Amino acid sequence: MQGVATGFAIILVVIAAGFIAAKTGVVSGENRLVLNRVAFYVASPALLFSIVSHSDLAIMVSPVILVSAITAITMAVLFVIGSRLFSRADVGTTTLGAAASGYSNVNNIGLPVGMYVIGEISYVPPLIIMQVVFFAPVILAVLEATRGSNRGAWVALSRALTNPIIIGTGAGVIVSLAGWTVPEVIMAPVDMIGGAAIPLVLLSFGASFHGQKMLERGTGLRIVALATLLKTLVAPLLAWVLAGPVLGLDAHSVFAATVISALPTAQNMYNYAATYGKSELIVRNIVFITTFASLPVIFAIAFMLQA
Repeated sequence: MQGVATGFAIILVVIAAGFIAAKTGVVSGENRLVLNRVAFYVASPALLFSIVSHSDLAIMVSPVILVSAITAITMAVLFVIGSRLFSRADVGTTTLGAAASGYSNVNNIGLPVGMYVIGEISYVPPLIIMQVVFFAPVILAVLEATRGSNRGAWVALSRALTNPIIIGTGAGVIVSLAGWTVPEVIMAPVDMIGGAAIPLVLLSFGASFHGQKMLERGTGLRIVALATLLKTLVAPLLAWVLAGPVLGLDAHSVFAATVISALPTAQNMYNYAATYGKSELIVRNIVFITTFASLPVIFAIAFMLQA
């Protein structure tokens, strides 16, 4: 438990540093986006290549990943049912709400949480692949269909294949499967660059809170509340039930599966909403609130399962 507390302290201090940097004008506007872009296009791919190339790829088909997939899909289905019963939202809004209920912020928050709370980030690459390669095409296909196009799945697949996170992960998979040893003259700078990923992500994350407004009138409060409830509370509860009582996994796997399912909604969802011009405020609020709410929930999970 002391290690988990230390991990949270590290995460929160760096997030606070990012917020202070934004508050004092050191990081703002486009400057904050630079942190995100460097992390996404340079540092995170390097980090994931380093991890995967040295990893046992059996983790790719582990029960923890299975539990995470089942949980995400279940949350999406529950949202669709709840939306039809309580909000009568249109197809685009329902799709985005369902995606926001199950699609986790594995790239950003998942990396530091995996490193400092779970104690390993080997679960992150398969989760990224699962979401980008399998979930995203379905989401984009439906959104494309709402504006009379059938190219959504192809667009999503092409984006997945050119995604730097996927490229870094895929390269690591090839090296691991082939049993190759990357020369130190190459691996050392890759490790150095990868080491910047988590600090950059957390600093940018903290900076993003400055000047944000959470809830405003006309932002679909019922939809926001439903998605937030599912993502923040129901998802980790279901993951715990599946991993523990149902599958009987070991304590660490139960802990990992539960924490992973408690991750907040991915910021990709806001990008999709903005791109397709559908329910931007609703999705922004879901991302914003689940991000705040996930930290105490994950801490509570760590306290109960790692005590």
